[in-house]
Amino acid sequence: MSIIKDIDSVEMINMLIAENLKELRRKRKLTLENVSELTGVSKSMLGQIERGESSPTISTLWKIANGLKVSFTSLMERVEQETVIINKADMTPVVSDQGRFRLFPIFPAHQDRSFEIIDLDLDPYAVSESQPHVEGTEEFTLVYEGALELVLGEGANERRYLIPKGSAIHYKSDVRHVYRNASMGTTRVVMVINYR
Repeated sequence: MSIIKDIDSVEMINMLIAENLKELRRKRKLTLENVSELTGVSKSMLGQIERGESSPTISTLWKIANGLKVSFTSLMERVEQETVIINKADMTPVVSDQGRFRLFPIFPAHQDRSFEIIDLDLDPYAVSESQPHVEGTEEFTLVYEGALELVLGEGANERRYLIPKGSAIHYKSDVRHVYRNASMGTTRVVMVINYR
């Protein structure tokens, strides 16, 4: 993949996020200040995102999605055809942990679908923390390569799970959760997030 294609893809994702955030605000008649209060993201950062001047982090996107009570991937979705084939190799992932954690929004949730399908690639030592999702949200996670350590909750309520290749786990994701690669190679995971 060329650098130019990567830059174009990142710009395209940023423009989708900008358009979708503006449209959400318009439909709900919200000001940037209203959205800032709901999400905990500064008004200036929201403005930069809407103008396509800033590439938001995964953490910022989760804050916006949770605050507006929409799915994470709905911020990046395009208008979908009735029948569509998705090729992961053609997608530009959302990255964190210095590029070691890559999230591919395969099928985003939208108004007619209350779930989304996400593919994750975690390089060795990759870690990604996710803030609690909207109450009642649940995740179904299948590890198809490597091994995943999942940490749910925090403090006295923290629980740890090791999910090896070929295994799956179902959990409520309305608590803090951390994904950690528990193998020496790349860990690959597919997850369904159900927003009730």
